[in-house]
Amino acid sequence: MNGRELYGKLVALEPGLKVLFMSGYTENVIAHHGVLESGTAFIQKPFSIEALIVRVRETLDDRSARPTGDSR
Repeated sequence: MNGRELYGKLVALEPGLKVLFMSGYTENVIAHHGVLESGTAFIQKPFSIEALIVRVRETLDDRSARPTGDSR
């Protein structure tokens, strides 16, 4: 199971769940291949602990972001 599939199962149990995806591929490659929807929280590997902390905080604070797959 990949991260996208896991998220689909978890959000069914917990609607509104926020997620931060990470990958060694660039965001452009991920988006180009349709792996993640535009606007999905993402961090590219490698990253520093400081960058991870900032990105997690941004993801948690983002009230405008809809959970992935939410079409409302």
